[in-house]
This record gives sequence, C-alpha cells and structure tokens, in this order.
Amino acid sequence: MGRRVDILGVGFDRVALVDAVAEIEQRLDRGDATFVITANPEFVMLCRQDREVADIARRADLVVPDGTGAVVAARLLGDPLPGRAPGRLLVDRLVALAAERRLSVFLLGAAPGVAERAAATLRARHPDLRIAGTHAGSADDDADVVPRVAAAAPDVVLVAYGMPKQERWIARNLGRLPGVRVAVGVGGSLDYLAGTAKPPPALVHAVGLEWLWRLARDPKRWRRQRVLPRFVLLVLLARLRRI
Repeated sequence: MGRRVDILGVGFDRVALVDAVAEIEQRLDRGDATFVITANPEFVMLCRQDREVADIARRADLVVPDGTGAVVAARLLGDPLPGRAPGRLLVDRLVALAAERRLSVFLLGAAPGVAERAAATLRARHPDLRIAGTHAGSADDDADVVPRVAAAAPDVVLVAYGMPKQERWIARNLGRLPGVRVAVGVGGSLDYLAGTAKPPPALVHAVGLEWLWRLARDPKRWRRQRVLPRFVLLVLLARLRRI
C-alpha cells in the first residue's frame, strides 16, 4: 500500500472498512500473512509512551482507523483518511470472508467462556464457518496458548486480550504459527458477539460517539480515556505548526 497517514507518529493505512477487507483479501490471494491492528486515539497515545508498541505498529501489515477520533485527527492534520474501519465491524466482514473462502478461525482471549459463546453466535450467522478452536488463556502464558493455537492450525486468529497485550501477543507469536494467514487484535469484539457487552445503537455509531457510549456503560473506562483530551490538544498543536 502507499504512504501511511501520520497521526502523532503512528501511521494509519488509507483504508475505510471496505478497503481494509479488500486489502486483506488481496493479501490472502498473494499468500501473504497479515497482521492487522485496529488503532484509535488511545492506541496512538500508548505508542507515544511505549517504544515497543510503536515499533509493533510500524511493522504491522495493516493499521486501520478504529473509530472517529483518528479520522477527524487526520482531517485536521491535512491528510485525510477515507473513513472508519471499526474493529467489531471488521470482525463481521472478516468472518464472512473466512466462511466464503473456507478458512478456519480461532477465537482467542476475553473472559472464560466468552470465546465459546462468540463462536456459537458466529456459527449461527455463518453455518459454513469453520471454527478451529476457542481459548481464553492468558496473554502472558505462551507456553500454554501457543501450542493450543498451533495444534488447531487455524487460518485466521482473532485475539481479544485488549490493547496492547493483543498486539504484543501477535507480534511475538505470529512467526511461530506459520499456518496463520490473518491475525487481528479485536479488543472487545468477542464480548459483543457473546452478548456480554451491548453494541452501540446505530445512531451512536453513525455520529461517531462509540467512545462516549462505552464510557457511559462502563465508567471505569475513564482511566483509559483520560488520554483523549491530551490527544486532542496534541493534534491541534500539530495543526497549528502546519499552518
């Protein structure tokens, strides 16, 4: 793909949801393994604090804008992105693609039992989908998790350990899973599929206020989202420097 859009030092690929799926499909056709990061302003701020995570983002095959914050920031910085690629919607499209192409999917992470319930939802939506396996496990226990995934030999791994644990896990272990063709950090997407979390209403999604919806439903998220005002300030300062 072409040059990435730089948002405070983190490069985002120039893709909206449909483009991201098309790029993954093209890479499948070429036989390339694909590591996908669904990045938002919180991830950008994390990269500014953690060089290892920033390096993982640079090396990822696809960094997509998960939400409105990155899209608005890119527009303010004069290098707009074509749109959003929300993680939960990317999972829906990717699973549909996997079912169509007869690719097997492994659901990894989330709380115990969540991946299994998410798998049941996916089977109901896509009867032809091949579920290679499910496992909660721990992002820090490679001795347990990696052999389980390797034994299942999936084509696609959806990793739901939350950022940045899921990105670290994929970066550390994708090379040890040569059969995996697509690995994506999916955050809370398995919780939505399992029904343990309620997705935002269509109107909330349309206006780009998913972050506020999640905060209202889980006030403890303020600890993570307290970096957002600083993100906004840094974007505005960067814009002023470009004027």
